Amino acid sequence: MEWNELKGTGTLLSYSIVHVATSEFQKLVPYAVGILQMDEGTRLSGMIRNVRHEDLKIGMNLVVDFEENTSEEWPQWPRFFFRSP
Repeated sequence: MEWNELKGTGTLLSYSIVHVATSEFQKLVPYAVGILQMDEGTRLSGMIRNVRHEDLKIGMNLVVDFEENTSEEWPQWPRFFFRSP
């Protein structure tokens, strides 16, 4: 195994809009999650933010972005998400 750096760009393969969530994610409902085919071939799943749900389309280009986690809530590591380029 070896580390591979990804450019952070890819194509949306599949997505779903979550309307019923566990207590940790209830405040985010409704939210989108999807699977991104990264340009390097790896598939990555995560939340999709800053894109209107009605604008989501299979095949659209998205990028990976990060937010620093400053809360005391789970999980404690920086969080990644997908957004429009």
